[in-house]
Amino acid sequence: MVKKVLIALIVVMLAAALIAGALWVDFQRFADRPADTGGPAQTLIIRPGQPVSETADQLVRTGIVASALKFRILARLTGADRRLKAGEYELSAAMPPRELLSVLERGLVKLHRLTIPEGLTLRQIAEAVEASGLATATDLLAVAADPAVARRYGIPVDSLEGYLFPDTYLFPRSITAGAIVAAMHERFRAVFTAEWSQRAAALGLSVHETVTLASIIEKETGAPAERPLIASVFHNRLRKGMRLETDPTVIYGIEDFDGNLTRRHLATPTPYNTYIIRGLPPGPIANPGREALHAALFPADSPYLFFVSRNDGTHVFSTHLEEHNRAVQTYQRRPSRARPLPEERP
Repeated sequence: MVKKVLIALIVVMLAAALIAGALWVDFQRFADRPADTGGPAQTLIIRPGQPVSETADQLVRTGIVASALKFRILARLTGADRRLKAGEYELSAAMPPRELLSVLERGLVKLHRLTIPEGLTLRQIAEAVEASGLATATDLLAVAADPAVARRYGIPVDSLEGYLFPDTYLFPRSITAGAIVAAMHERFRAVFTAEWSQRAAALGLSVHETVTLASIIEKETGAPAERPLIASVFHNRLRKGMRLETDPTVIYGIEDFDGNLTRRHLATPTPYNTYIIRGLPPGPIANPGREALHAALFPADSPYLFFVSRNDGTHVFSTHLEEHNRAVQTYQRRPSRARPLPEERP
């Protein structure tokens, strides 16, 4: 009798072991096998403090995992249930549950691309940020045009105009306007090295003056290869005490510019009207890229004091006013394009 009971017990134990083994194999298969190898990527939002049970249900509803129960057990066994991070994720049923847990545990949130071209103003950058959906233009300007923020970064004017580096950035949806500004300014600091600061000093320029000059070069450039030549014109004029007389600075100083630059604008005093003031304006008129900054620091060696647009993105460079006047007559004949010639006025 005892023997029969023992045999029955052994059989039950073996059966239980076989069932447990089968369940374990099935569980491991669940953990390492995608629910759908062809499943498309989907965006899921995990809220702060969201319980793993709710996350599991969310994954099942979207078809990313096949079993909420098994997912919760996997999360409990690995300890990931206490470490899942909130955020916006791009997940797919083609990802095994174990990989899904790893992504959620490590906080590998979805990143959004933000591309800022060279030569945008602060306002234009704010508009680009708003268009990306990462922050509102108002929030970004509230940070980037805050004198206290500028002082914190050691910038000698009241905004970060010129100091937000044009580049392609990847940001999570949860990014704040302040963090966006910080990242863009940090990129500027990485590009404008200590060696460049030393080069600026050797030219008799502060970093701020260099960035201001680079912003003007950026706005005047149609053909990138001309940057060093354009830079040489401005350096030569500054060295001779001549007015820079560049339209982009005038435009920057006009409130609500409508796209039509007139003689009245050129004759209206503003801190940015370089047809009236001598030297550089008080600050950058845009956010220059690496090549414009480099051109400001390493201009071409040229005798040029003037340039005029050919209306195709390139310019004619001149050393003397007479040849410049001839170029103006050739390329800027239309009355609507008439401008006071450089150094023509008393």
